Amino acid sequence: MAIRPILVIPDPRLRAVADPVDQVDDDIRQLANDMLETMYDAPGIGLAAPQIGVMKRVVVMDLAKEGEEAAPMVLINPEILEMSDETVVTEEGCLSIPELYYDVERPAKVTVRYTDLDGKTVEREADDRLSICVQHELDHLDGVLYIDYLSRLKRDRVIKKFEKAAKRAAS
Repeated sequence: MAIRPILVIPDPRLRAVADPVDQVDDDIRQLANDMLETMYDAPGIGLAAPQIGVMKRVVVMDLAKEGEEAAPMVLINPEILEMSDETVVTEEGCLSIPELYYDVERPAKVTVRYTDLDGKTVEREADDRLSICVQHELDHLDGVLYIDYLSRLKRDRVIKKFEKAAKRAAS
């Protein structure tokens, strides 16, 4: 297992659409293990492969709270089948947009289908934190960031801040 660097905006790979995984093999299992180790180290509750520069439709999550036993999830080629009409507003953050948190409105419940590490198809209903995390991470697979749900003014402010930091780091 290896901790991999997490991309930060404005890296253009964060805006790219990830490719489907053809088969669950040892490379994908290794990727998932590396992603979990990277996520735990960050620390975070979710990580999508594009956030470490791998353009594959793979997401890892672990919503266990501090003091609870780890409960890692690996979702390969996930897709949302249904979304509730009911919405919730929750504060979100992102490992690729460090140290910033904003309220985002999303559907309260979703049904997600994905392939697990054993190559089995899983269909699962998600609500509460799991629903929000699933939606947030699946957005990453399509080049969408949570700041895209903010007003244009707030989003532009965030992007400018990180563009300036990237310029300073490059010089």
